[in-house]
This record gives sequence, structure tokens and C-alpha cells, in this order.
Amino acid sequence: MPIESPPKSKNRSDAPQPNPFRAGLRRSRAPEPATLVIFGVTGDLSRRKLLPAVFGLWQDGLLGSAFNIVGVGRQPMTDQEFRDYALEALKTSKETDAIQEGSLEKFRDLLYYEYGDFDTDEVYDRVGTRLDEAEEAHGGRKNAVFYLSTPPSLFQPISAGLGRLGLQNETEGWRRLIIEKPFGRDLESARALNDAIHSDWDEEQIYRIDHYLGKETVQNLMAIRFGNAIFEPLWNRSYVDHVQITAAEDLGLEGRAGYYEEAGIIRDMLQNHLMQLFTLVAMEPPVASDANAIRDEKVKVLRAVKPIPAEHVSESAVRGQYGAGTLYGERVPGYREEPNVKAESSTPTYVAVKLEVDNWRWQGVPFFIRTGKRLPKKVTEIAVVFKRPPLGLFPGGLERNVLAFRIQPDEGVSLKFSSKTPGQENALREVTMDFRYDAFGAGLESPYSRLVLDAMLGDATLFPREDEVDHAWQIVSGLLEAWDGKPAPEFPNYNSGTWGPEAADQLMGPDRRWRRL
Repeated sequence: MPIESPPKSKNRSDAPQPNPFRAGLRRSRAPEPATLVIFGVTGDLSRRKLLPAVFGLWQDGLLGSAFNIVGVGRQPMTDQEFRDYALEALKTSKETDAIQEGSLEKFRDLLYYEYGDFDTDEVYDRVGTRLDEAEEAHGGRKNAVFYLSTPPSLFQPISAGLGRLGLQNETEGWRRLIIEKPFGRDLESARALNDAIHSDWDEEQIYRIDHYLGKETVQNLMAIRFGNAIFEPLWNRSYVDHVQITAAEDLGLEGRAGYYEEAGIIRDMLQNHLMQLFTLVAMEPPVASDANAIRDEKVKVLRAVKPIPAEHVSESAVRGQYGAGTLYGERVPGYREEPNVKAESSTPTYVAVKLEVDNWRWQGVPFFIRTGKRLPKKVTEIAVVFKRPPLGLFPGGLERNVLAFRIQPDEGVSLKFSSKTPGQENALREVTMDFRYDAFGAGLESPYSRLVLDAMLGDATLFPREDEVDHAWQIVSGLLEAWDGKPAPEFPNYNSGTWGPEAADQLMGPDRRWRRL
């Protein structure tokens, strides 16, 4: 069935009132006519996150007047069956925006499906035919974004398959490739994957997606720091005592033992999500707001991190694995009791690490990063902890000021400082100024919405570049080398529902402590 011209833009009078805080900003941008090709479209990520995000963009009129989706999978399915599948996913997903009347019926007409073995050329040939059919509907242009929402083992076969059929060529329109994480499982495999993909694709065509970078608070890091004169002058070793970055999950494996037993917490969280947050906190002001200027500064931070040799890992990092415990009043099993996990598994589910940045701005300021599963709550936060005032003028001592960015849940920013308590005594107490994004009176858009739209617009600012990935792997290589070859005899070493192993507290030193979240 040929791809048909998409429906005209929706009647804006039926749409929700636009958020006044976004008027004139990025929603005024719209990509050129294009086709989004999703490999692995029947997978969990696509069903729960990706399809709802794209539907939200289309429903808000942000994808232009000519847009189609070609889903690609290994499960035999007709166009009609795929449309039924996709609409059911949209109706049941928690990520789907409020559905306007008639939107689903119009959106389903944009959906097409191809299936086949990704190791053969037939499926890529049929995708190419779909792009040819889209040409008329798209004003003669064959712009396409190929999104690899597949297991990592398929990244190279799919990119090569597209290359063999010439579908990466930009002679009749632009072509871009979005790759989900994890990008490699260590430094060597990441470099090999980069080399393999670069045999067909230029670096400017590759978008390595990390959904953390699509969150509003993450983007707000740069806005608050570089857009307010009161913060940037204090953002250095003279005033900052240390920085804490926490990504806590309350969930266990949730049926992902096959992946997690191979990846562990370092590959699943530390090497990608948390390294990206770390670079955004520690980077220097970029010379411009374009993608390469910002990514250049992030790479400089990674290059300045002091290496952690495998023989000294115990001085800078702590690993852990959760045992049974109590969470939200219910008994939960330990990691080794989870389905399909080996009884003697040494896979870490927790890691805390101290990084030191060897440059002028951050000399002597430690960055403490921790992440783990089965912790007391789901929360991700970046906290910049300032030094105490040099003089103790007030009885009882002083706490440190803290500027905290809450990335999830309840995205927002808070500033903790000391204030005099009411009464005759000259005593101080900590108070907090708090900003939450719901103050804007509008819901936050999905990180995938932001990132898919950016890729279609050709804006690579929020996508890690090849050298970023490479340097991030170099930093964690010492941990992997030390721990992969030496199973931890003390596992499990923290109970579910607690904040991790006691050794992680000792990592902070005698005068610092992890924030209570």
C-alpha cells in the first residue's frame, strides 16, 4: 500500500491553550517533511515511550504537514494489524498526552509496517520502497530518521544493512540514525561499534540518545548556571565544597535479568546517564549554544577526570548488591532470588564513586556519584554543596548551603540556606526556597518527545558525541577491570529499602554525608 498524504494540520481551535511560558520558543520550530523509521517497533521501549512521544508531537502540530512512521520488526504483521497494535499502545500508555477527538483515527493513517530478518537485505529494500512512496507526499524529499529501538547486538547489523542498500545516502534528502543505549559494553566494544557504524554513516548523521538529557531539569542546569549572574561566580573550587549526584531506583529487575546480568549498574547507569549529568555540572561555559560548542566543553571535563586505576578502585569507589528487605511495607526478595539470576551472581546493583576533576576550576572538589536498585525511593538529584562561611559568628555552627536540581520525580530546583529563627535568640535554622516545574501550569513533555524532535530538526546538542562516549568508557574502565575479574565475596551487602552499603558513607570522608532524599 502506498504511503498517502498525511491529513492537514489539526484545527487549532480544538487544541489546548498554549503554555504562555513557551510562546515564541522552540515550539515555533518544525522539521522538514520526513519519515520516521523505527526498528524494534514492537518492543517495550517503543510501545511504552516512543510511540506515545511521537504521537504527542504530532498531535501538538510539531511534526510538520508531511510525516509518516514506518515500523520495522521481526514479527509478521500487516499495516492494518500494526495500526491496531500502535493505537492500543497509545490508549494504554501512561505517557500518552490527553487524546483530542479524532486524533487517533488521523494518526493511524500515518502508520506503516515492514517485517523481516535484519541480517538480510529484503527488509531494507522494502523500507527503501516505503521512502520512495513517501516522496510524493513529502514534496519530493526523502528525509528520514532511522531509530534503532533494538537490543544492542542489532545496532551494527541494522546500520550496515541500511548502508548496503544506500539508505544512508543524502542525495535526495537528509538521513539520520538514532541509537539507543548502551553504546558498547566496554571501551573496546564501543570503539569497535563506532568504527563499524562509521563505515556507512558520518558522525554528523549519528544521534546517540540518552533520555536523561531530554529532561527539563537537566537542560535547566545550563539555563540556571549561565543565565543567572548570582550562580556562575560561585561555581568553582573557592565556594563549592563538593557535588553529589544521586540516581536511586526503588525497583528491582522487573524481568530484565537477561540484560542486567550482563550489564550491571555501571554499564546500565554510571557510564551513560550519570556521566552526562556530571559533565553538565562541571563543564566550562561554551563559546556558543550550538551542539559542538557544548559537546566540546563536556569532553574537556571527561578528559580532566583523574583516572581510577584498577589497583586503587577501593579508594574511590564502592559496589553493592541488594539482599532481601522491606520496601513500602512489603517484603521484597534479594537480587540473587530474582527470576533467572544466578545463585552466586556477582553483578553489582549499586555503585558509588568519587571523581576528581584535575583542572583550574575544580581542583580539590570531589564529585560523589551514586546509583542503585532497591533503594528506599525513586529519585534523581544533583546537589551542589557550598562551603561553610569562614567565621562562626552564630552559636550551634552552620550548615552548608545547597543548590539542588531534582530531575525526577517532581522536577524542580531548591536552594537551602540559613535564616534566623524568630525570637530573642540569635539562632539560625535551615530553610529552603523551592521551585517546581508544575508552577508553570503545564505538564512536562516526555524526554523522548524533545529528543526525537531535536533529531528531526538536526539539533545534536543533547546527543553524546563519539568522543564523549569514548572518554566516559575510559573513566569507568578501571572499575570494570577491577570488579569484573574479582567477584565480591561479601555480596549481598545492603538490604532492599536502605540507601546502599555502609562503605558508601565512608567514601564521603569524616566531614561530609550523603543528602537525605
